[in-house]
Amino acid sequence: MAGEHILIVDDEPAIQATLRGVLEDEGYRVTAVGSGADALSVFADEAPELVFLDIWMPGKDGLETLADLKRLRPDVAVVMISGHGTIETAVRATRLGAYDFIEKPLSLEKTLLTVARALEHTRLERENATLRQRLEQRTKIIGDSPAIRQLSEQIATAAPTNGRVLIHGENGSGKELVARAIHALSARRDRPFVEVNCAAIPEELIESELFGHEKGAFTGALARRRGRFEMADGGTLFLDEIGDMSLKTQAKVLRALEEQAFERVGGRETIKVDVRVIAASNRDLTTLLGSGFREDLFYRLNVIPIEAPPLRARKEDIPLLIDHFIRVFCAENGKRVKAVSGEALAYFLAYDWPGNVRELRNMVERLVIMTPGDVIGIDDLPVPIRPKEAPATGTEAGERSLREARDNFERAYILAELRANDWNMTRTAERLGIERSHLYRKIKAYGITPPK
Repeated sequence: MAGEHILIVDDEPAIQATLRGVLEDEGYRVTAVGSGADALSVFADEAPELVFLDIWMPGKDGLETLADLKRLRPDVAVVMISGHGTIETAVRATRLGAYDFIEKPLSLEKTLLTVARALEHTRLERENATLRQRLEQRTKIIGDSPAIRQLSEQIATAAPTNGRVLIHGENGSGKELVARAIHALSARRDRPFVEVNCAAIPEELIESELFGHEKGAFTGALARRRGRFEMADGGTLFLDEIGDMSLKTQAKVLRALEEQAFERVGGRETIKVDVRVIAASNRDLTTLLGSGFREDLFYRLNVIPIEAPPLRARKEDIPLLIDHFIRVFCAENGKRVKAVSGEALAYFLAYDWPGNVRELRNMVERLVIMTPGDVIGIDDLPVPIRPKEAPATGTEAGERSLREARDNFERAYILAELRANDWNMTRTAERLGIERSHLYRKIKAYGITPPK
């Protein structure tokens, strides 16, 4: 794409003039300087997308300048101009991050081809970095509660090994995030992470999905297809909701785990793979042993058991999660970052989140899109976070549930105000309109503990 800024660094005015003329004719914006020091000052002012850099210059030479430029901006593409380069110089420049070389006398065709390739390379690198950042935002485990600290320790212990992991947790509690975190911290991080939701695939297709099939193996098998085990070779295979897998398929998975080998459906060739399996279930598999789940497979998978805690067991993480999701969804929808009022946050903290982090995430996305102002207040909160009607109080059970709801709300509201005021008791008591001694009694009664 024309219009990109290109910097030429060369002490020969003739080379500067030749390159400038060629590049400006193609529509590029060009700055030309005669030394490494001048190149660094251009970088401080406006970093270009591409740099042509002469290796042999008086004072700071090309290799020193290259190292400085890469320190300032590692993603910039630098093409070295070499008059009488040696292999040794080329190797050093490549190690320092040079993208390519062109030799004097300059070839017009080669120069323009190098420019096009270098700019495309830079564009792809930036796209990849953006996608990686988005993926990290989507898969990052957010929180600082004791439950999350313990989970992080378990992940850090399990990840470097090849041990199979069985993750248990309710729907929406982040089992896939745990599996991805284990993969990301393992020696297999640069190899594929392949996911299979065993509950979402029909029984008649699950074997083909896992092990692949040969052409003509069954009606509709019009071509050979690789299965998920094959796709995950060298990496990690995540079998989600493994408790929904049939006994027949369990037997085949057990064999594949034991032998690290299998045949495609309708095939005879044995395919060897090196796959680490991580499994997950929202059901307690121990209650299914002997009836709905094979004991031998369970013990094969349950080498390292990990529990993904429900959100109600880590409520102190809710403000951090809300902040994180607001930033993600405001960025995705092109909106200014919104805030949540103390009263609204108290409702978030008082609610039990049966759908766990997934439910919270969906709720924040909805509020980011639907709330017109910059602050999400209690009037913006939908059912079930803020029930529109109080429970009937005519019965003892009704009075008890109303009292519990009030207590939950008051505890959450006090906690939200303490956080908003950096745990300053005097300021919080003033904000709540109560005496400091009264606030201390409430904190003790509700078992609220200040952070260390």
